[in-house]
Amino acid sequence: MKRIEVRLSVTVVAPLLDVIRELAEGLRTELAAPQQLEQLDVELRDAWQDDLLESQNADLKTLLDLFNEEFFREGAIVLDEDNTDHVIRACAAVRLALRSNHLQTIDEESMESGNVDIEELPEATRKTFVCYLFLATMQELIIQHLEQSSP
Repeated sequence: MKRIEVRLSVTVVAPLLDVIRELAEGLRTELAAPQQLEQLDVELRDAWQDDLLESQNADLKTLLDLFNEEFFREGAIVLDEDNTDHVIRACAAVRLALRSNHLQTIDEESMESGNVDIEELPEATRKTFVCYLFLATMQELIIQHLEQSSP
């Protein structure tokens, strides 16, 4: 896979990173998509959930590591074969958390189509919705690039 370098506006993205970091902190101990594993014995269920949580945390760390000092200096992040799977999963986890914790008032169809009047949203909801769109765009960029790179 090729390397993708994405230039972003630091002034636009920095406030969104605050939203992502806050949610990532909450997701350190909670799965974004809780699993229904009651049929498993307690030991196996706990081990399974611990592994899922560990993987989710690694994915979130990879996402947040993109926004390092270089990003704040240059305004660029680099996506490559070593981090794209992690970034896609981390974006999905944060989007799920945003959807279930902050954006319940927006119907699913409007969310996915982007057919939301942002100016009509309350300030706090506006920021989380823009973050949701930002993460969706990152996922789309990666997936689009992966399709172009496939033989």
